[in-house]
Amino acid sequence: MKVVLFCGGYGMRMRDGLTDLPKPMQVIGDRPLLWHVMRTYAHFGHTEFILCLGYGAHHVTDYFLHYDETRSNDFVMRRSGADVEMLSSDIGDWTITFVHTGLETPIGERLRQVRPHLEGEEVFAANYADVLTDAPLDVIEQRFRESGAVGSLLAVPPQAAFHMVEMDADQRVEAIRPVSSLDVRENGGYFFFRQEVFDVLDEGEDLVTDALPRLADRRELLAYPYDGFWMPADTVKERSLLDDMARHGNRPWARWAREPARAVEVPARAPRPAAVGQRRAADDEIAS
Repeated sequence: MKVVLFCGGYGMRMRDGLTDLPKPMQVIGDRPLLWHVMRTYAHFGHTEFILCLGYGAHHVTDYFLHYDETRSNDFVMRRSGADVEMLSSDIGDWTITFVHTGLETPIGERLRQVRPHLEGEEVFAANYADVLTDAPLDVIEQRFRESGAVGSLLAVPPQAAFHMVEMDADQRVEAIRPVSSLDVRENGGYFFFRQEVFDVLDEGEDLVTDALPRLADRRELLAYPYDGFWMPADTVKERSLLDDMARHGNRPWARWAREPARAVEVPARAPRPAAVGQRRAADDEIAS
């Protein structure tokens, strides 16, 4: 299964005015955010990546073209460095496709532009390149494959520290509650899709504001509620917190460092299950 990662955003809240480094290339520990996301997918058996490039694309391409395995793997050096034997590898079995999808392009259009690279993929993953989690992606993938839905997303508790104000008709405050106490969920990314997602995604449209509501209207969008570790790096503060965690050995998202690799066993292509709210043709025949 291939993984599409959106790497082309400006990341304005991360800008310090001193660098054009795109948000996915901000460093967490000793590797960029993007690497941590890719390493997570690789842990679950997915090592074919399609990177949707935009702003600061050269930082992404240069990083992987000049990748240094020695920064995070053990190795043996001989002859003053003329002979280096790697004892392990991060990306040795990865296949990465780099696609320039434009500077101002909405995420949905970026996905449309890489569609030719997804030919033959019944199911594929897609995600932002700046959000880390320890969610069980194999369990989520299996549930999605069995559901018959067209799309799936991670649904996480609200992350903001805001408080909601409840008022009566006279604007008297009745209650003040933290937004985290409300029974609502936030889009946490880590999408899985079938090819039919392109049927609800037109040229120039956004994935979340245009395509996903259409899938929801058709009852073809699945959510996986998750209360475990999930953290974006939308701001300098969040990026700094993740970096500090990594440098102190606190990496809850790094499942690859503490458990065996996991992957979904995908059987030979079988008839697609009926989506939620739909009936198989065979069911209609029985009913008649």
